[in-house]
Amino acid sequence: MDEYFDIEEKKNEEEIKEQQEEQVDVRQETYPLEREKSSGVKAGWLILAVAGSLLLSVISSVVTAGIVAKKAVSTVVVYEGKEKEETRVIQQTDYTELVEEVKNTVVEVYTEQVSYNSYFGNYVTEGAGSGVIYSADGYIITNNHVIDGASSIFVTLANGEKYNAELVATDVKSDLAVIRIEAEGLQPAVLGNSEKIAVGQICIAIGNPMGTLGGTVTAGIVSGLSRDVTIENVPMTLMQINVAISPGNSGGGLFSSNGELIGIVNAKSVSENVEGIGFAIPIDVVKEVVEQLITQGYVTGRAQLGIKCVSIDSVQKAWNYNVTSYGVLVMEAVEENAKAAGLQENDLIVAVDGTKVESLAAVQKLLYGYQAGQKVTLTVLREGQQISVDLVLSQKK
Repeated sequence: MDEYFDIEEKKNEEEIKEQQEEQVDVRQETYPLEREKSSGVKAGWLILAVAGSLLLSVISSVVTAGIVAKKAVSTVVVYEGKEKEETRVIQQTDYTELVEEVKNTVVEVYTEQVSYNSYFGNYVTEGAGSGVIYSADGYIITNNHVIDGASSIFVTLANGEKYNAELVATDVKSDLAVIRIEAEGLQPAVLGNSEKIAVGQICIAIGNPMGTLGGTVTAGIVSGLSRDVTIENVPMTLMQINVAISPGNSGGGLFSSNGELIGIVNAKSVSENVEGIGFAIPIDVVKEVVEQLITQGYVTGRAQLGIKCVSIDSVQKAWNYNVTSYGVLVMEAVEENAKAAGLQENDLIVAVDGTKVESLAAVQKLLYGYQAGQKVTLTVLREGQQISVDLVLSQKK
């Protein structure tokens, strides 16, 4: 029996051992499968992680590019105004704040001129331009050519209020004039400094193009400084701009991006082959001329002959006045300098300091190069004889 039990026990131990070995074998076969399955899951997560990382990288790149693009569009430029203590930050692509700040300093200017024609009789010619408020008590800057010859001048403010205006004084050489309305509490423009103006800087013009679109804003840059330009026979040194300018903009304001008045718009180049060329009177010239026009009614140094005259610049005029040459016909020696020089009625001025002249415009253009008090030699035709007359130029008032 004991031997039987020993045999049975050994048999049972062997069976248990075999079962354990089978279980080990099964586990050995199962574990690799589990490891492969586990490795597959880990590989899947790794792929997802890499893909996610790439996706986040792409999204991050897109967002970053979007931010860069946005910054490129809305570039910020900082300017510090001369008359202002604080530093202002303005977006190049948005002028709303700037326009809101300066729009009330610009006005519309309207004129009426009574003319005579032998066929129609008296008739009224209307004109329009722009102006800039110089002082709170009603002084307004505009162009001489806007109000030249006007019998009536009217002003409309940015808020729509209308006023009659009176001419204070004018200066042909600078093409500037000062008018005034009876008003108080107006918003004057902040005057800039020509020395701080640079080619390429942003500027805006506000004016009354076509005489019907008051308050129109156009933007551009300063294209050039100190351009020598002749406008209607008047040599001028102007600032060039590429801002859109139309008839009616004359006399309007040109502003820097910090709200300072840097010029008075007065001309554009008109040609089918020319585009984007406008001109403005530099602010330093404006300040000097306007102050003199207000305080004394004229600009010191402007020269004149001191005569009342007629321009003989056409065959018809030569026929009407019974002369045989173009030039300037003296009707009267008005100023003491002309009387002292001996100029007489019906003298025909045909040259100034040896330069031939065939119209009053030509004489005036030459005089812009002289100062009051200088002496010139006039070549005059008198009763068929050519003579020379020395004349000291008088102050034009």
